[in-house]
Amino acid sequence: MAGYKVEICGVNTAKLPLLTNEEKDALFQRILEGDMDAREQYIKGNLRLVLSVIQRFGGSGENVDDLFQIGCIGLIKAIDHFDVTMNVRFSTYAVPMILGEIRRYMRDNNTIRVSRSLRDTAYKAIYAKENLMRKTSREPTLMEIAQEVGVSKEDLTYALDAIQTPVSLYEPIYTDGGDPLYVMDQLSDKKNLEENWVEEISLREAMDRLPQRERHIIDMRFFEGKTQTEVAEEIHISQAQVSRLEKNALKTMRNYLN
Repeated sequence: MAGYKVEICGVNTAKLPLLTNEEKDALFQRILEGDMDAREQYIKGNLRLVLSVIQRFGGSGENVDDLFQIGCIGLIKAIDHFDVTMNVRFSTYAVPMILGEIRRYMRDNNTIRVSRSLRDTAYKAIYAKENLMRKTSREPTLMEIAQEVGVSKEDLTYALDAIQTPVSLYEPIYTDGGDPLYVMDQLSDKKNLEENWVEEISLREAMDRLPQRERHIIDMRFFEGKTQTEVAEEIHISQAQVSRLEKNALKTMRNYLN
């Protein structure tokens, strides 16, 4: 942590707890059961993740205490939305959330001010894009997003460009002692569209081999973006049953695709 204060926002960074993977798993299970003490321990046990992320903003001129607080908001959002069934490390999921929260703060507080109307248009476009992707299960075109927001394609492009901060695809954003996580690792691959099309057909064929209820669960979870809790409420079973059926369905699909 060279170049950073030992104490940030009243937190002695030299004495932050370091949780093992087993401790993290146990704490998260308690969090899912509504244990607020476990949630507090999990937050404290991941503050080093926030510190690791804010180091890359050392030359931005922003107050480190402010960045730490904003990064903590991103960390808490990541904890509240993390899905343990997705077989993804928490750090892999949390880093983009923390980065996004900090970048949003820095855009809104940039000395080169972007007008409120431009920011509003850009944020509406981001939300519109997410909604369209959930509805169509594909990347929407710029024209489709513009129509959804109700602006011209040119105005949409200008608004999105205004809030962008250039960054290298090969810039490391986090490492926990293993392989570093790069910006490019957080981006989807838009190359080889024909191969993607063939893979989509194979995926649908694998889904067609599932029982109707399991196929419906996979559709809602991965194509409609619903949580296990939302799926459970919709088909009137427990969240634990949804989790079990989802795992069985994914195992069946993997066996078919392999």
